[in-house]
Amino acid sequence: MPRKKKTYKAQPCTDFKYRCLEISKLINVIMKSGKKPKAENIVYSTLSMLHPRQEKSLELFLQALENIKPLVEVKSKRVGGANYRIPVEVKHTRRTTLALRWIKAAATIRSEKTMSLKLYKELMDALNKKGTAIKYRDEMHKLAEVNKAFSHFKT
Repeated sequence: MPRKKKTYKAQPCTDFKYRCLEISKLINVIMKSGKKPKAENIVYSTLSMLHPRQEKSLELFLQALENIKPLVEVKSKRVGGANYRIPVEVKHTRRTTLALRWIKAAATIRSEKTMSLKLYKELMDALNKKGTAIKYRDEMHKLAEVNKAFSHFKT
């Protein structure tokens, strides 16, 4: 019999405009110092730049996100005094989290003037399967491919 109460994962709420969980997560990733309205303005203006129709812009955003999501990642495991990087399949929630982080990281290093423009350009690159965020995903896949020999160390 367990001694502790069962823990429940908090259900994140969707954003008020698009009613999409991924967009609310993107808002939270972009938010700095608790300034959520500013982050919402950035994301909503970016999505309106993608396409004037709300449903279409949501569809384009989700397609770009799907292009960035990684399938495998490497995790370190210590076996007999040596550290091995073992390729592991990525869970769905972690895929989304990594993709959103990469979008933000890639957008911040771009040279455009405003953050919404940087984000728009990065999402357009992701739709065309190029850009920095896609490069991050490809690097992770290459690393997993290189370390495929150590996949038998999985637990």
